[in-house]
Amino acid sequence: MTTDRLGDMRLFSEAAVLGSLSSVGRKLGLSPAAASARLQKLEAALQTKLFDRSTRKLRLTEEGQLYLRYCKTALDAVDDAEAELLGGRREIRGKIRISASADFGRRTLKPWLDEFCRAHPKLKIALHLSDALSDLLQDDIDLAIRFGMPDEGTLATRRLAPNWRLLCAAPTYLTQHGTPLTVEDLAHHDFIVLSTATGLLSELHFERNGRHQRFVIPMARAWETNDGALARKWLLDGKGLARKTIWDAVDDIRNGKITPLLVQQSIEEAGVYAVFHATKYMPPRVRAMLDFLVMKFDGATSELLTMPHSGIFRPQKRTATRG
Repeated sequence: MTTDRLGDMRLFSEAAVLGSLSSVGRKLGLSPAAASARLQKLEAALQTKLFDRSTRKLRLTEEGQLYLRYCKTALDAVDDAEAELLGGRREIRGKIRISASADFGRRTLKPWLDEFCRAHPKLKIALHLSDALSDLLQDDIDLAIRFGMPDEGTLATRRLAPNWRLLCAAPTYLTQHGTPLTVEDLAHHDFIVLSTATGLLSELHFERNGRHQRFVIPMARAWETNDGALARKWLLDGKGLARKTIWDAVDDIRNGKITPLLVQQSIEEAGVYAVFHATKYMPPRVRAMLDFLVMKFDGATSELLTMPHSGIFRPQKRTATRG
């Protein structure tokens, strides 16, 4: 009996994303038993266990993660070849799955994506906004935008822009509590701290007269949240000081909603990166989106560094400690 290997690869890829046989069966018109039998035949043909079935949710094995990466490449290539034959060679179509931090995604990235989609009306976007780092395999992400160099060695990266973080406060907070002029002054202030999957972002790093200074926020004096949008609202409401990337803070600084603090002691960090699957093949729609984002970040960076009073946007040239 001839094996429908391409169909099995699609079944496997959907199962890896959806995580259950019943879900993948409903999507592909198969019973859970039929879906399970086909996956078992695929594993037998590959002589490899692709899923850990010890729980109700299907979980990829290490070998399954490797196979998924190549399946996505092969299936994308087939889909793009069909799209070129049916719809014209230069038309950008399909769906791009993008991951970004919540605040940046809503305030900066969303208008850029709208602009890109106006130029390519047959394109759809799936935008995953989270302050946790997305797993490109498990979350089925094509392109992630991250602040700082990611650790994953199996992924490819492209630097999009410089980045640094500024300590900020609303004018109402500073009127009520005073403006800190030194790192030592921070001990007398309240804070807003973002919580991530890797822990609280409670360490602040500065440099003064060539000497590195580290300040650990006392959590007893901090408001905590895992949502970047809520952290911004608390900041604007004057609940405390908050550390913001320049890309999240620039509009509020321009509009006078927040004031940057200890500016001359801020330190440039690793940068803003596009992160994507490290394969030789990249779908044309993802390549076009990456090129577009490079252009938008280039323009935004030039504007940032040439705007009036841009001294607040020129940190010291040194990479800060992670965290």
